[in-house]
Amino acid sequence: MRLRMDQPRIIIRIFIVPRISLPGACMKADSFILDRRLYDLFQQGHLRQFTTQDLRDAYATHLTGITFNSSDLRRYVYEQIRRMLRIGWVIQDEKRQKRGQIFHWQGIPVNLQLELIDHGYESSVKQVSSSLHQALHSLDPEQPAPSVIEHLESILKEIRLDFLSSMGEAERYKQLLDEMPHLKDQVETEYLEARDRSSRLLGHLRAVEKTLKTVASAR
Repeated sequence: MRLRMDQPRIIIRIFIVPRISLPGACMKADSFILDRRLYDLFQQGHLRQFTTQDLRDAYATHLTGITFNSSDLRRYVYEQIRRMLRIGWVIQDEKRQKRGQIFHWQGIPVNLQLELIDHGYESSVKQVSSSLHQALHSLDPEQPAPSVIEHLESILKEIRLDFLSSMGEAERYKQLLDEMPHLKDQVETEYLEARDRSSRLLGHLRAVEKTLKTVASAR
């Protein structure tokens, strides 16, 4: 069984051109997907220095009328910070802290192809909720607890295999792009799809794990 929840997204491509270009040089843009709300927050200029909580609280002000879990929102925001760290868009403060780590905005990296998506947080929540709904919907309420647990463990095993396969696919595409950058135009789309699929499956995996834990503890 392969679970795949594709969410529609609106994409705007923004090309950041390097300030200095050498004659004859050909520089290809690197693709990066970012939540439009985060992009707008950073463009306002008051988050040049921030913590995860600062960014979460600022993001929450844009969720008026939307029910959300603060812990889930914090995890979502932190994951976006980690992605931005990897490309140098954000850096950690020299003083490292276990809690309240300070980050510094560095501006958009040159030669970056930025893809802005709408409703990023809501989409991430829907993916996990949909996975949980599917797992619960497939259960027979008349089944004894051991049968329910066995069924959940079976679902968990299938999702874990799909997740590992998708993650391995994304890693291999990344290696190929690093080793043969001239293939970027041909395989980058497949790499991004495999990476996004891995993220979705991780949400499914966590949802079923939590469900299994809840059912087991209720016995």
